[in-house]
Amino acid sequence: MSRNKVIRAPLSLPLQSLRAVAISAAAIALLAGCGGPSGSASQTAPASPSVSAPAATPGASPSASPSLEPSPSASASSSPSASASPTAKPTEGSASSDPIKDRIAKMSLEEKVGQMILAGFEGTAAPDASTLRMIREDRIGGVILYKDNIADASKTVKLINAIKAANVKAGNAPIFVSVDQEGGKVSRLPSSYKKIPEAAVVGKTGDEKLATRMGELLAREVRSAGFNVDFAPVLDINSNPDNPVIGTRSFGGTAELTTRMGLAAMRGLREEGVVSVVKHFPGHGDTAVDSHLDLPVLNKTADQLAKLEWVPFKAAIGEQADAVMVAHILFPEIDPDAPASFSKVIIGDQLRGKLGYKGVVITDDMTMGAIAKHYDLADAAVKSVSAGSDILLVAHGYDVERKVYKALLNAVKGGKLTEARIDESVTRILTLKSRYKLSDAATAMPELQKLNADIGSWLADVANANR
Repeated sequence: MSRNKVIRAPLSLPLQSLRAVAISAAAIALLAGCGGPSGSASQTAPASPSVSAPAATPGASPSASPSLEPSPSASASSSPSASASPTAKPTEGSASSDPIKDRIAKMSLEEKVGQMILAGFEGTAAPDASTLRMIREDRIGGVILYKDNIADASKTVKLINAIKAANVKAGNAPIFVSVDQEGGKVSRLPSSYKKIPEAAVVGKTGDEKLATRMGELLAREVRSAGFNVDFAPVLDINSNPDNPVIGTRSFGGTAELTTRMGLAAMRGLREEGVVSVVKHFPGHGDTAVDSHLDLPVLNKTADQLAKLEWVPFKAAIGEQADAVMVAHILFPEIDPDAPASFSKVIIGDQLRGKLGYKGVVITDDMTMGAIAKHYDLADAAVKSVSAGSDILLVAHGYDVERKVYKALLNAVKGGKLTEARIDESVTRILTLKSRYKLSDAATAMPELQKLNADIGSWLADVANANR
């Protein structure tokens, strides 16, 4: 999902609702402030996470967990300990059995659709007018920063805090602030952070503890800068030596190794309070085309995928993966009419149905060559939501984001999508934000000495294990 700007050819061809077991005071506070748009972009980055990921119980619904906190005021302290605390207290007889559902009932269609978009933007300084419009008017649920958004640690924190402050003013639900920080060649953070190697180096050790520590360190890195979502780990199996896009980003060439090490890294990220997005379902490891540039076609059947590519993802689903990214790959033997990212067969029947995934589904970047060269973006976005996607990733700014936003709104108004279908996705999105206690509090400037020392110690252990 690295941001490679592509020259677009002319367009040619034609995520269960949370049923909380108990209600926390924080959930009630959330409902008290949900009438208007709420800031969606900041998360406190304390020295240790305020919440662990939910216990990995296969098939279980998330517990009545950390609720979605109301956004702090724009003047919130930037101290890392200054996380927002719920102020409203539940009154006797007023507790709702389902605070997420109650909140959604008070949201406009426009707010709901906005939550389903995770957008990229330009620049490394304060958000420009277009970025502010996406937050204030389109109420986007998240942003992604790429390498060209990140200058140094100080500027990155200031930029993210400015996005959070704008989101506070807008009144949206706390925003996803996401990044691709895998290690190795897919590393976005500035040089002041000690480099973490690609997954293959850690996979070679075969040591799950080292993979868990890798996930923990990646999470500490991104949280220190203000991020709350990391598009990692890669669960693709490096089964094709000619693959131009996965390779050493994978933990290894077998399902067993990739599953063990990938899930360990996923746990590490979650234990440090960062949302982990596993990728790229149903498997990008055997492709010979880079989907950033064009549409890969893989002639495998569902039975063949189930024996190899699906194995790590099925295991991650068994551990309640936070989010799954779906790839832009065409599987003619499964669905000749749509790539995985908007295939009802692959997302609806297989990922949601056969594999039983009930969490957040997010597309790979919809502006990549795999889509831009062959499909109309607006049509693809609507089809992706119809197929079961919850979040559409659109990387290249306001015009693209606006096209997707309008397409979804018009699809509901025109009957192509039902508002009930939109509610399903928003339920999953807000449930995930609630689970991680996302907040729009500002992030303090990071102190990297201890983090870098811990990375250095881990690197030494990895090197020793590989001797």
